[in-house]
Amino acid sequence: MLRPEHTLIAYMKLEDEIKQQKFKSMHQKALLNILFTANRIQNLQKEFFEPYGITGQQFNIMRILRGQHPTPICAYEIKSRMLDKNSDVSRLLDRLIGKKLIGKSPSKTDKRATDIHITTKGLALLTQLDRVIDTFDSDVLKLTESEAVSLNALLDKCRD
Repeated sequence: MLRPEHTLIAYMKLEDEIKQQKFKSMHQKALLNILFTANRIQNLQKEFFEPYGITGQQFNIMRILRGQHPTPICAYEIKSRMLDKNSDVSRLLDRLIGKKLIGKSPSKTDKRATDIHITTKGLALLTQLDRVIDTFDSDVLKLTESEAVSLNALLDKCRD
């Protein structure tokens, strides 16, 4: 008897999604599949975060700050930890400050730097998101726990 994670289910193939049947190699197809899937996930995240008034990048910043809490960090350190290294961190921080989800103050150790911290309102929003984000993640990926472990290992290998 097959366990649920070994059951064959028909999925929409990349070839059908992008209406292209031929690829130079399986490596090219895999890379396009990763890019296509990442774009799909980003679009779903955009829809998911919209009712909460934030973006995926803003959520990423808030999670970084919550992990640091109660110690503030500088914008440069936030940028170094972000998933999207090309983000305009200054603009993202300004928007989060405007929403009162994070705050900033002059650094006590470096007069040229600014310390960034998450606010009580920001922590409350993350607590609210904590209740629904796990379900969102598993619904989007549609993977069993063991498949997610395998995928993580393969993606880590790709970045090595």
